[in-house]
Amino acid sequence: MGVADLVALGVERHEARWLVEEFATRPDADQSTLLAAARRRLAGEPLQYVIGHWPFRALDLDVDPRVLIPRPETEEMVDVALGELSGADRAPLIVDLGCGSGALGLAILDELRSRGVGGALIAVDESTAALDVARANARKHALTAVSFVASSWFDALDHSLRSRVDLVVANPPYVGDSEMADLDPVLGHEPRGALVSPDARGVVGFEDLSIIVDEAFEWLRPGASLVVEHGVGHREALRGLTSARGYVDVRGVDDLSGRPRVFVARRPT
Repeated sequence: MGVADLVALGVERHEARWLVEEFATRPDADQSTLLAAARRRLAGEPLQYVIGHWPFRALDLDVDPRVLIPRPETEEMVDVALGELSGADRAPLIVDLGCGSGALGLAILDELRSRGVGGALIAVDESTAALDVARANARKHALTAVSFVASSWFDALDHSLRSRVDLVVANPPYVGDSEMADLDPVLGHEPRGALVSPDARGVVGFEDLSIIVDEAFEWLRPGASLVVEHGVGHREALRGLTSARGYVDVRGVDDLSGRPRVFVARRPT
């Protein structure tokens, strides 16, 4: 079974090519495996889950329905985060909140390593299933300076870490329940708890962002930064909330398509 056969079944040609190339290289795969993968895709399951892994920065991450699919827009956060660490005079301690597959934190740690910089990562997720995926990805890429914590944001972190963290990164849920129906149907295959957040402060999908902004201040080392991904309608609310909480040097960063995507705030020295 080849590309033309999958196209005849209804698979898009470029995806058919990916499926054939993927399953042709697996020693345990046969024609029935490829056909089953094609049928999963035709049923609407995201290609990333069908294949079982997906690139993020320099990493090839295992992904499945326990975690969100890594997206190019989130890759841009890594550059922002590394920029916030560029002046560090020590091996940084990084907290990745809602780590999912581990994409953000592991990519930061990997790229620090490629620059000859050490660092330690605390990967946090309230889903133990997601943490299992993140652990597997850390092992896959030989990233050993990682601790995994099952926690709702900062709730279960060791209190001795307060005022010691050099960087907090988060790609939290920020889609409002009322917005889901208008978004890409592929999101229906991803873990809803990693996507949807309650409204807060009169802003749709803002509750988790507001919790992180409020609580991160006490965990950051003076002079350290918080970097969060957010929705299009959240920038001004984040600007007001971070300023009220006492952060300084607050700024928004647009993604490559020009959409508001990332927000940065620093705890004052």
